[in-house]
Amino acid sequence: MADEPLSAVVVTFNEAERLPECLQSLSFADEILVVDSGSTDETVAIAERFGARVIHQPWLGYGGQKRFAVAQARHEWVLCMDADERLSPELRDSIRTVLETPSKARACRLVRRNRFMGRWLRHGEGYPDYVIRLFDRRHAQWSEDPVHETVETNDAPVITLHGDLLHHSETDLQTYLAKQNRYTSLQANILHERGERVSILKLLGSPLARFLRFYVVRLGFLDGVPGLVHIAIGCFNSFSKYAKLMELNRLHSRKDDPYFSKDP
Repeated sequence: MADEPLSAVVVTFNEAERLPECLQSLSFADEILVVDSGSTDETVAIAERFGARVIHQPWLGYGGQKRFAVAQARHEWVLCMDADERLSPELRDSIRTVLETPSKARACRLVRRNRFMGRWLRHGEGYPDYVIRLFDRRHAQWSEDPVHETVETNDAPVITLHGDLLHHSETDLQTYLAKQNRYTSLQANILHERGERVSILKLLGSPLARFLRFYVVRLGFLDGVPGLVHIAIGCFNSFSKYAKLMELNRLHSRKDDPYFSKDP
């Protein structure tokens, strides 16, 4: 691989506030592609102002939308970004080096740093948060998961780049909590459709294990109050996901019961 052209791909929905900084950090790409799912704010106008090619696509779920977007790119190497992310100068230089230097790598893992409650987290779940975002689409692709989608590399060589992918993970706590509530509902539905069951032990043990791993072992306590709130929400997400799964399984079992009736 040498001097590979790059398509930067961003999926959007009502991201007018956060999109400009994201697109500014992608100005070095040979193409910027924005796939929008029906924004009613200035998202599309902003994207066009930055010279992006805009495609309208109704929402297909997180994995489906990103798979669609990657397929529309003009170049084989793609860099996938969310509107609330931007490249640090060091990471931008690392990406350029990968594209200009012969290598066996077909996918690149980026180190994401999360900003939460006005602070860049340095420990716990917040950092380092590894994600594959730069890849040759002939050797890797997004999973079809409707939430918490990942890039599947099919054993293609993967390297880790220097520099941070800066993630502004919340605009305010209320918005962040509402998003987490949607995510846990989606996750619970996926598990229910797979026929997964959950025990009381897992309902209680999963949040505790998460807390010990990220707040204690990975030193999340060093991030002060933002670190504590971040992991507390993460632990509640684990609890909430399995509690919602329990409820779905219970309701499904009642509907399958021939003696169950909605009448009193």
